[in-house]
Amino acid sequence: MADRNAPPLTPAGFQVLLALAGGAAHGYAVMRFVEEISDGTVRLGPGTLYRTLQRLVADDLVVEVASESTDPHDARRRYYELTDLGRTAAAREAELLSRLVAVATDAGLIGRRRSA
Repeated sequence: MADRNAPPLTPAGFQVLLALAGGAAHGYAVMRFVEEISDGTVRLGPGTLYRTLQRLVADDLVVEVASESTDPHDARRRYYELTDLGRTAAAREAELLSRLVAVATDAGLIGRRRSA
C-alpha cells in the first residue's frame, strides 16, 4: 500500500501528519502541537481536526489505534498514527515546502524585511 500515490494534502492535513510523525497521539494533542509549532497563528478547531482526521483515515494516511494508557480518562480518547503511506505523503509535502522556502529565500522574501 505504501507504493500507491498519496492524494494531495490540505494545509490542515499536512499539519496533522506532522503532528503524528513523532508517534501516536489523540486529537487534543494534535491540536496543541499545531498551535505550538505555529506560535499560535494556526488553531485547528475540533470540527476541522476531526473532519481532517476522517479524510486522512479514508485516504489510508492515518489509522486509529488502541491506547496503551491505563488512565481511565484516556478510555474516551481516540489515538491516531501515521501509516507508511501517510509518512511518505508527509515527507513528500515537507520536501515540496522546503523547495518553496528556498525559492522564497532566494527571492528575498525570507530573511529580510520588505519596505512598504
